[in-house]
Amino acid sequence: MVLALALPLLAAVPAQAQPHPAAPAYSAPATATVTEGQIREVARGGVLTYPSVTSCLTVTVRLRGGGLVGAHASLFQVPGELRSDEILPALRKAVAGRPVAAVEVRGAVGAWHPGYFTRAIEAYGDGEAIPQPQGRDFDGLAKAVALGLKQPRATVTVEDVPDGDQVVR
Repeated sequence: MVLALALPLLAAVPAQAQPHPAAPAYSAPATATVTEGQIREVARGGVLTYPSVTSCLTVTVRLRGGGLVGAHASLFQVPGELRSDEILPALRKAVAGRPVAAVEVRGAVGAWHPGYFTRAIEAYGDGEAIPQPQGRDFDGLAKAVALGLKQPRATVTVEDVPDGDQVVR
């Protein structure tokens, strides 16, 4: 009799959600090569290599929890890769709201106009004037990167570096 009374009560109580096994967490590699128009991530203590940085800029986000997320921004789009006006939104998405300790911009500072991060050279049509860099605009690039990544300007540093491979630890 008690069982007969308990069954309707049990049926009226919604079933508890059963815990689902967690999806495997993404495990960033220890090393990654970031070529033009790409974004890559490495784990705490990892190393990012940006090969052949000549007219490019690299943007490395140092995460507070360790690890690096890097983007290799190219003046001209490499087929199949991100344009300069796509790189910061994609990098922001890759960081995915994780706390940022610092953002380091390195490369051919004198070849870049800050506006290339919001409108790529390829986006200009025939007859449209493409903005030209006026010297090395460290502050303008830092502001553009901070805005694109939605980070405080104070977290962004910009460094003009000679041509070649960049290795960030």
